[in-house]
Amino acid sequence: MADTTKEGVSRRGFLSWLGLAWTAFSAAMAASGIALARFMFPNVLFEPPMSFKVGRPEEFALGVDERFKPQGVWIVKTTKEIFALSTVCTHLGCTPNWLSAEQKFKCPCHGSGYYVSGVNFEGPTPRPLERFAVFVADDGQVVVDKNRIFQYEKGQWTDPQSHILLS
Repeated sequence: MADTTKEGVSRRGFLSWLGLAWTAFSAAMAASGIALARFMFPNVLFEPPMSFKVGRPEEFALGVDERFKPQGVWIVKTTKEIFALSTVCTHLGCTPNWLSAEQKFKCPCHGSGYYVSGVNFEGPTPRPLERFAVFVADDGQVVVDKNRIFQYEKGQWTDPQSHILLS
């Protein structure tokens, strides 16, 4: 006959398993609490304002002003108007450089070239640079609004908000 002795769980073994279970349960609850707290406080991106003042119209010299290139804008003043060009190449999104000796924007990535007006004339770029909305605020300063974009190919450069006419 076979020996059929019953082996029970010892008190020490039971308490060990109980302690392990409570530790796992507590860790799961802590992780859930952290996830809930993270959900209650979402990520917030602190970006520079999309609308900003750049100065008075008479403060700009004729040509391209590169002071606002870090904000993604070139201010261009001609004898007839002031407008704000985007610093993003319309080919693959690189940042062209202003070559004052050659009077053109030249993209270092693939060689796209743009006239001072922003119109493309060389390279693989499919269309001209985009313009941002500009207007003169009550205090006489030029305001660039990057929320409004004007595209040449859509005929939007004739919109009065895409440039400031000089008298």
